[in-house]
Amino acid sequence: MDLTGKLFDLAMPWWEFVLRATAVYVVVLVLVRISGKRTVGQFTPFDLLVVVLLGTAVQNSLIGEDTSLLGGLILAATLLGLNWLVGVISARSRRFDRFVEGRPVILARHGHVYRDELARQSVSAEDFAIARRSAGCATVADIEIAVLETSGEITVVRKADDGRQ
Repeated sequence: MDLTGKLFDLAMPWWEFVLRATAVYVVVLVLVRISGKRTVGQFTPFDLLVVVLLGTAVQNSLIGEDTSLLGGLILAATLLGLNWLVGVISARSRRFDRFVEGRPVILARHGHVYRDELARQSVSAEDFAIARRSAGCATVADIEIAVLETSGEITVVRKADDGRQ
């Protein structure tokens, strides 16, 4: 039995791997972008499960019937290359970067929480409370501004203490 033949014999042309990887990369990128910032920035056990299942779900669309080592390496190189390319284009194009990364979203300002924005961004009240407490804000009234960053992290800026008692 010739193992090297099975390791390097492709079940489809090399360019089909590149085409499949590119199509899946673009579609998954768009779907992740549509799903919101929280998905990327604040992993819960549920989010981790979704990522694992997403990888399993797209596996066959990437690899087809091929199980060769060479096919997997072509896919890996293509996906890493696409990721690098997206980074380069994002660094050079503000418009493309906003599409891929999105924009920061204000969740609270001057002690007022925008609950509709929390819901739209899939940020739970508990996640917001954790970020508020981490910033040293005992109550919502202590918040100057709270922003959901493009990374999915919540930044809370505490109101300045003006020295009045």
